[in-house]
Amino acid sequence: MMKGQLGQLMQQAQRMQEDLKHAQEEIAKLEVTGSAGGGMVEVSMSGRHEVRRVRIDRKMMVDDPEMTEDMVAAAVNDAVNKVAQVSQEKLGGVSAGMNLPPGFKLPF
Repeated sequence: MMKGQLGQLMQQAQRMQEDLKHAQEEIAKLEVTGSAGGGMVEVSMSGRHEVRRVRIDRKMMVDDPEMTEDMVAAAVNDAVNKVAQVSQEKLGGVSAGMNLPPGFKLPF
């Protein structure tokens, strides 16, 4: 690899590191809502997987408490999957612009 190419690669890596940090900050700030039972249970979660709010249809809690518990778990899992999907989209866009030599793998 020529010296100029190495310098260019280092600049790209530095830009990518800055873009990655920015994307991670954006993800941390985002909030998603997972739901289950057709919206009878909703869980709001941050990009850091912190549960912010839980909303449960009161009638469901009285009529079928066991089902309510299952729905809370399903809504949390739905929110976790949504955070993962958004994270993958944001972080995938960071490495897409990097012009790496064939076979070169990044450490993340």
